[in-house]
Amino acid sequence: MPYECHFTGKKTTFGKKKAYGGQKISKGGFGLKTTGISRRTFKPNLQKVNAVIDGTPKRVRVSTRAIKSGLVVKPLKRKYGYTRQQKSEQD
Repeated sequence: MPYECHFTGKKTTFGKKKAYGGQKISKGGFGLKTTGISRRTFKPNLQKVNAVIDGTPKRVRVSTRAIKSGLVVKPLKRKYGYTRQQKSEQD
């Protein structure tokens, strides 16, 4: 399973981390200069969640934004407590 949100498609992106050095101009220096650039990753906040996909519950990786916005429909946890609800759906 790739590190990617099932609903929104968010995945790991790359960027750069810059380190600066140098003395302030007001203190007699020449200002800030980049002294190092290194690659870094930005990872989305993914959670493993049971979600109903095509009518069947499935365990998928989902971003927290998708969970908050209501894109994820979670299955019923207990069938025996929802018999009245299930009967009304069948009618």
